[in-house]
Amino acid sequence: MIANHLVAKVLANPPYSSGPAMLSYRHGFHAGNHADVLKHAVLVYLARYLQQKDGALLFHDSHAGAGLYDLRAPEAEKTGEYHAGIARLLSASAETPELFRVYLEMVRALNPAGNLHAYPGSPSLILSLKRPQDRVVFHELHPADHQRLVEITRREHGVRVEKSDGLGGLIALTPPPEKRGLFLIDPSYEIKTDYAVVITAIARAWKKFPTGTYALWYPVIDRNRVRAMEVALRAAGLRKTFRIELGMAEDTQERGMTGSGLFIVNPPYTLPAAAQAALPWLRQALGAEGPSTAEWLMPE
Repeated sequence: MIANHLVAKVLANPPYSSGPAMLSYRHGFHAGNHADVLKHAVLVYLARYLQQKDGALLFHDSHAGAGLYDLRAPEAEKTGEYHAGIARLLSASAETPELFRVYLEMVRALNPAGNLHAYPGSPSLILSLKRPQDRVVFHELHPADHQRLVEITRREHGVRVEKSDGLGGLIALTPPPEKRGLFLIDPSYEIKTDYAVVITAIARAWKKFPTGTYALWYPVIDRNRVRAMEVALRAAGLRKTFRIELGMAEDTQERGMTGSGLFIVNPPYTLPAAAQAALPWLRQALGAEGPSTAEWLMPE
C-alpha cells in the first residue's frame, strides 16, 4: 500500500493545474466514477490471478495519471462523479462479488476512518500489489501528473516513470524479460484517431508477445466507434479476447459517455464467470440502465 506520509501529502497538496491544450484531460475530474470502478476492479483481479505464480511479472500502465486522487479537491467536487461510482459501491448492502472484493478492500484501506477522501488510481493499485520480484513501468505525459507520480514512486524498487508516449512504450517493452506481463492501456480518447491507433499498438505488442495479458479500456460515446474497435481487433488476428461493458444509460447520439468497457486479451480462465456474476450486482449498485455485457469477443 502507498505509504501513509505520501497519501497525506497528496491529499494536502493536490497537483491540479491547467495544462497544454493537447494535454487537457485530467483524471482528477473523473476519479472514482463508474468507468474507474469497473476498470480498476478488473485490473486488481487480473493482477491477483497472475501473481498466483511466484515468477516475476511486468506491470505496464500506458496512461497512468497522477496515481492518487483527493476526492475533496475542487476538480473532483466540481463533477461529483465519484458519488455515482465508488461511493455507491462502498455503501452497497448486497454481498460483494469476487470481481470487486479485493479492489474495494484496497479503497477502504486508503480511507480507514470510513470517510471517502482518497481514491487510488491504477498506479496506486499496482504499487500496492507489486511484489519484490515484479517490475513496473508507468507512462504519463502531463507535466504535473508525471511529477506527482515520480514523487509517489521515488522510493519504490523496480518502478520506472516515463514522460513519453505510453503506446510506444507498450511496443518497446514487449516481449519483457520476465516472460509474463499485465498491460493496462487506457488513453483518454480525446483525439478521435486514438480509437484506431490504440488497436494498432496493442496488435503490434501482441504479435511480439502473444502470451501477455492486455486490458484495453474504452469509453462508450459513439457506439459506431466501439464497433469499429471490435472489427479492428478481429482483423488484427488477436485471439482469446473477452469483453466486459457497463452501460449506465442507453446509447445516444448526444455528446457524453454513457458507459465503458474493457477488451481483455488472454484473460484468466476464471474471469468470464466472475464478470458475469458481478455485472448484475454492479448494475444494481450504480443504478445502470444501459446495455451491459460480459462475453467472448474472440474465443481461443
